[in-house]
Amino acid sequence: MPEIVDVNTGEIAVRRGEYKLRSMAIGSCIVIAVYDSHAKVAGMVHVMLPGHVPHQSSNKTKYAVSGIEELLNQMLESGSKVNNMDVCLIGAGNVLQNSHDTICQDNIKSVTTTLAEKNIPVSASVLGGTERRSVTLDAKSGCIVCRKRDNPEKLLWEPAAT
Repeated sequence: MPEIVDVNTGEIAVRRGEYKLRSMAIGSCIVIAVYDSHAKVAGMVHVMLPGHVPHQSSNKTKYAVSGIEELLNQMLESGSKVNNMDVCLIGAGNVLQNSHDTICQDNIKSVTTTLAEKNIPVSASVLGGTERRSVTLDAKSGCIVCRKRDNPEKLLWEPAAT
């Protein structure tokens, strides 16, 4: 039975083997889920805000650019290679349905721009809307499932058959 590792806001986890990385109650935040099917390394970061970490903040993984950089560093330290990484994005939902709130779009722009600058394509994404989501990444199989509210899980991405 795989061990479940919860990745909450501002947290990061990198695992291989019998683990499932899970992030729940994703609203305007974005979860970046990464899998390297060659090295069998799974990683996840749950970012809350766009841009880089300000100097006064102690939690750099709350911020999109800093969180992605830390996730990639930990993936590389675990034996992954950037050109083998598949990236999926989940979140950025305006769950409060505030028409003046720009945080969702700011998060999307920050995350996608950072990945593009690093030449890392996005393999799948479920971004926007108004509903909370949850996501689970199986470190053994690489499969990523996503759920809206209390609806059944749906497969978002799986590695190509080798």
